[in-house]
Amino acid sequence: MLNLKEILLDIARAIVDHPEDVVVVEQENQDEITLVLSVHADDMGMVIGRHGRIAKAIRSVMKAAAGTCGKKVNVEIKD
Repeated sequence: MLNLKEILLDIARAIVDHPEDVVVVEQENQDEITLVLSVHADDMGMVIGRHGRIAKAIRSVMKAAAGTCGKKVNVEIKD
């Protein structure tokens, strides 16, 4: 079974300048997991990307990872 929280932490830490400030909060319902990603204020642009492309790519990777364990995942990026 994959640890989706750790996967998101690894992805986010790889693309930001302040990896020590990356925090992921996991909220789980029956078959749905919501991951709330918080990063340093200076790194917000790196996580979102131009026109939201990086954020969309992160969500796509996380949905693919969650599909292997039969769960639905939502990734929220907190301001």
